[in-house]
Amino acid sequence: MFRLFGHRSVSVLSGGMKAWLQEGHPVTDLPTAPQRVSFRAQRNPNWVKTYEDVLQNLTDRKYQLVDARMEGRFRGLEPEPREDTEPGHIPGSINMPFPSFMDSSGLQRPVEEMKEMFRAAGVDLQKPIWVTCGSGVTACQVALAAHLCGHPGACLYDGSWSEWFSRAAPEHIISEGKRKQQ
Repeated sequence: MFRLFGHRSVSVLSGGMKAWLQEGHPVTDLPTAPQRVSFRAQRNPNWVKTYEDVLQNLTDRKYQLVDARMEGRFRGLEPEPREDTEPGHIPGSINMPFPSFMDSSGLQRPVEEMKEMFRAAGVDLQKPIWVTCGSGVTACQVALAAHLCGHPGACLYDGSWSEWFSRAAPEHIISEGKRKQQ
């Protein structure tokens, strides 16, 4: 998300604060004085895909669409957190739940392991990737994993499942559970 707005130097604290503390790194409870810097956001619109882009991809199949939601929601068997949205997925999308890219302690998995995960899921890291989830947040974990594996240009369908379900025709919603009504 930061890179979308032009930040060039972005880091992720793998494992979060818990891992930082367990590894014995320094922390402080004292306030720090922020330093003023100049930054002008420059949004890269090519990194965000729209409903219309994804709809067109149903025909073109130029892009691999990876869904970061948990398998039950993807398959349509477990409820979505939004009351007005049924679970399921976009036709042709590939399910790779975002927590699978982290180990049990919350650390990012090794690159070679993540590459194998992409391969096993049928995702070719040499081809364009679009990522999606429920609302455009957890998909960023898949984009990060692809980036770490050498694929720097994974794009985000920001509207994700919440938009897709509300706008798509029933035939464009795949679900093993309750189907979308006309």
